[in-house]
Amino acid sequence: MRPNLALLAALAATLALGGCFKAVPDPQVSALDARYMALIPDAEVDPHFARYQISDPTGEAPGTVVVDTKVRQLYLVLPDKQAIRYGVATGDEAYGWTGTADVARKAEWPAWNPPAEMIARWPHVHHTEGGPNNPLGARALYLYQGNKDTLYRIHGTNEPEKIGQAVSSGCIRMRNLDIVDLYNRVPVGAKVIVR
Repeated sequence: MRPNLALLAALAATLALGGCFKAVPDPQVSALDARYMALIPDAEVDPHFARYQISDPTGEAPGTVVVDTKVRQLYLVLPDKQAIRYGVATGDEAYGWTGTADVARKAEWPAWNPPAEMIARWPHVHHTEGGPNNPLGARALYLYQGNKDTLYRIHGTNEPEKIGQAVSSGCIRMRNLDIVDLYNRVPVGAKVIVR
C-alpha cells in the first residue's frame, strides 16, 4: 500500500513546527512474540495513530491511562506533563463503554472467553486459546471496578488494519507492539479512564 502523502506531510510539518511529537521506540519482544506476530498480517500504520510521546492533553496524574473514544487515542500519562499516545480501535456506538476502572490483572497471549451476551449476538464466536488467531492479541489488561470485572479489556488485536475505527464490542484494541509497550509500562492497580 502507498502511504498517504498528504497525511505524512502534515505530520512532518507538525513535528517541524513545535517538536511536540517524539517517536517512542518499539519494545523488546520475546521469541514467542516475534513468532506469533509474524503470523498476523501487517497493516499500514496511519501516522495519526502511531505511538508518540507528546505533551499531556489529559491533566491526569502520572501513571493514569486515559482513553479518548471520540478521537480513538489512548494516553499513558508520564511525569513532567508528558504522555505516550497510542492509536486504538474502540467499541462501536452500540457497544461502547465509558467509566473509570483499575487494571486488576495482566496477561500475555491470553485466552479469549467471549461473554454470554456476545455469544448470543454472534453465535459463531467461541473460546480461543492465546496465539495469533486470538482476537485479544499479544497482551491484555483486565479492567475492574472494585472487585467486579467490567468484562472490558485493553488488548492487542489480530486485525491491526482496524486501528482508528469504532469496531469492537466495547474493548479497546491496540496494535500488538503498542499493547506490549503499554503492558510493560503499566502496573496492576493502574487507574484507567475511558471517556
